[in-house]
Order: sequence, then structure tokens, then C-alpha cells
Amino acid sequence: MAHHALSSQESYNPNHLLDILLGKMQLKNDAALSRMLEVAPPVISKIRHHRLPVGASLLIRMHEVTGMSIRDLRDLMGDRRTKYRLSDAQGRPKPEEKAAKEAAAQAAQQAQPQDQSDAAKSGNYAH
Repeated sequence: MAHHALSSQESYNPNHLLDILLGKMQLKNDAALSRMLEVAPPVISKIRHHRLPVGASLLIRMHEVTGMSIRDLRDLMGDRRTKYRLSDAQGRPKPEEKAAKEAAAQAAQQAQPQDQSDAAKSGNYAH
């Protein structure tokens, strides 16, 4: 069974959040909750069984439907983190993209001095 990093926190309990939402929205079961949040029923089940974390988009949807703040929703499920860290690899260009960018920058740099000297030769002066 795959566990996500947040599930290792002792206080993390998405069931508490889901139960509070059921009560606040006066719903009978998880199927009604999934309809209200516009997600497939297995998503709620996977969250309840700690096989899927409550993602950002679902958290935003919960906020939109209930009017509760994101901070309050995160507190209800026991997510007390204040900072989020991305891995070093995220956002970093792939090696081939980096090489292509460097080649384009180098070509632009080589073309620039020639363009400047052409402008000086043409005598672009205001008369």
C-alpha cells in the first residue's frame, strides 16, 4: 500500500476533515460528499484509507463549497505544516532544454554586436 509523506505525521487525519464536511453540508454519506465536491466517489474512499492525500485542487474545491478558509480545512485534517518544499528536480529545465537555451542565447549574443555596428554605419541621425 502506497503512503504519502504527510501520512507519516501522527496528527494527520483526513477522516476528521471529511466528517466535519459531511456535518457542515448536512450530507448523509461519502457519495453525497463526492457529488458536492464534484469528484469521483473512489477519490473520497482513497483519502479515507490514506491511499491518496487531499490535494490542492480538492482543498480549493472544499473552500469554494463550504466557505471555510484553506488554513481551517488543513487544520481540521491535522496538516500543521507551514512550509512546502519542492524537490530540487522540480522546475529545473531538462538538460536538452538547457542546452538549446544556451545555444539560442549565444547565437543572439553573437548577432547583437554586428547589428549595433550596422546601425552606426547607416548614420541614423535625426536631422
